[in-house]
Amino acid sequence: MTQAQLDIASFCEAGVKPINEDAVGFEQPQESYALENKGIALALADGVSTAEAGREASCIAVERFLEEYYQTPDTWSVAGSGEKVLSTINLRLFRKSHEFVTTTKGYLSTFSALVIKSRTLHFFHVGDSRIYLLRDGEMLQLTTDHVATIDENRTCLSRAIGMDSLLNLDYGHRDLLPGDRLLLTSDGVHDFIATPALKQLLSEGTKAEDISQGIYKAAMAAGNDDNLSAVVALVNQLPESNLEEYSAELTRLPFPPDLAPGMKLDGYLVVKELFASSRSQLYLVEDQASGSRCVMKTPSRNIEEDLSAIDRFIQEEWIGRRIHSPHVVRVIQQQRRRSALYYLMEHIEGIGLDQWIAEHQPATPKTSIAMVRQIAEGLRAFHDNEAIHQDLKPANIMLTRSSIAAGSPHMLIVDFGSVYVAGLAELQRPLIHEGALGTASYSDPLYLLGRNPGIQGDVYALATIVYEIFTGHLPYGEGIEECRDVFDYDRLRYISAAQHNAQIPLWFDGALEKGVAFNLQERYQTIDELLDDLSQPNPLFLETDPVIEKNASSLTLWKLLSGFWFFSFVLLIYLFSKL
Repeated sequence: MTQAQLDIASFCEAGVKPINEDAVGFEQPQESYALENKGIALALADGVSTAEAGREASCIAVERFLEEYYQTPDTWSVAGSGEKVLSTINLRLFRKSHEFVTTTKGYLSTFSALVIKSRTLHFFHVGDSRIYLLRDGEMLQLTTDHVATIDENRTCLSRAIGMDSLLNLDYGHRDLLPGDRLLLTSDGVHDFIATPALKQLLSEGTKAEDISQGIYKAAMAAGNDDNLSAVVALVNQLPESNLEEYSAELTRLPFPPDLAPGMKLDGYLVVKELFASSRSQLYLVEDQASGSRCVMKTPSRNIEEDLSAIDRFIQEEWIGRRIHSPHVVRVIQQQRRRSALYYLMEHIEGIGLDQWIAEHQPATPKTSIAMVRQIAEGLRAFHDNEAIHQDLKPANIMLTRSSIAAGSPHMLIVDFGSVYVAGLAELQRPLIHEGALGTASYSDPLYLLGRNPGIQGDVYALATIVYEIFTGHLPYGEGIEECRDVFDYDRLRYISAAQHNAQIPLWFDGALEKGVAFNLQERYQTIDELLDDLSQPNPLFLETDPVIEKNASSLTLWKLLSGFWFFSFVLLIYLFSKL
């Protein structure tokens, strides 16, 4: 099948300024599968110089977009993929801006990007960078400058990536034809070259590199005093057929049938079923082309009419492909067309943490703390990508068999089914935990009560797991599974870990109690805070030793009684001396 072919060139220069706050990039996949299903992406960003971190913002925006766009599931549309990726990037920059004390500093940047898939041009835009399309001698500006006029001589950006927690993004699409020419520019180019001259420069020449250099020289000759950048793309060839209908079908892939050993799906031979629930199935499969083994996850037919559950399943693949950690299972990028809805993960030979806990009571402190640190590192990988796991539990954590045999367990988080990704419009709400969504024993009670505690929800789950590793029990007992409302939780009391394991020191128990506190004001804010207090004694937890308090109370009582009797004795002596 004929593939799209573009001749692309760019420049990104500081100009007369000492620092270059622009960033450009493009990705033209060599693999036919990625080219067909994701297309070709071009991006340009212009960091806001008055924001102090404009250079970092523009680089993050371009690099993350080009990386994460290709990690989105091929079942997503270009528009949906781009908007989701840019929303998460925007939130990351917005939160980084709050690291500054003054409001004049921040991670702000304009952003413009093109994605060419099949015979369609998709564009994403925020700020005052521009995207032009030249066709048959007519040049059209596809984007609108997001600027506000202050007075006759001054304007300012009204929109930028990183400016607000919610991204106000422009999106559009147009049919593309062979021979079309595309241009992305920062204001360091289009503010110094008039549109007719820019059109002439884009029309001349047959190579993108020559056109790019011509535009650069013209901008510098016009007295440019700003950073300047541009991306030029010449559309030399496009697929003969339009894939819009195919893309629409791809987003509605049929559910696969119930699989059994010996059955084949898209070149994968089913070896055995590993797990089945009301939401999904896991199968060990073998790639007949390479002979390698992996795990195939398929949705259960129980959710076939549940659109939100299907959407959640599709997003699992995207979440897994964005997170890179030695302590999180790896989701495998699909290399051939799917005929049904599923995704692939690496196969882990091991056992669940729940089984390990049952077999290793009481746990060895040194080994257990090392395991907890690995789980925490996996959680940090989620948090670094603006994602909250929400359903961390021993059954979702595995230990590899080889590491167990070596006496140094290697931990991996293996499930993404309830992950919340901040910045996505359709996920700006707590997930409703209905049975399979979240496990009452480990999930923060606030989920059940309709609140989203964010990172602190994962802190609660991790502290609960640590408690169970060291005691074999739950911090509030088995009764927590029966709780249905706030009154039920009010009746629960933390059970000291020392009651189950006498070797647990007071300060360690204090850290666990704070980690599972129902009140967010009393609970740790981050995973690192919890780990610090689990690793070394916090003096605050040594001030409330119940034994010391009991002895101190008894001593105070005896002191009061002794004082009373002494005063009575003195009074009697005085009275009798008067007789």
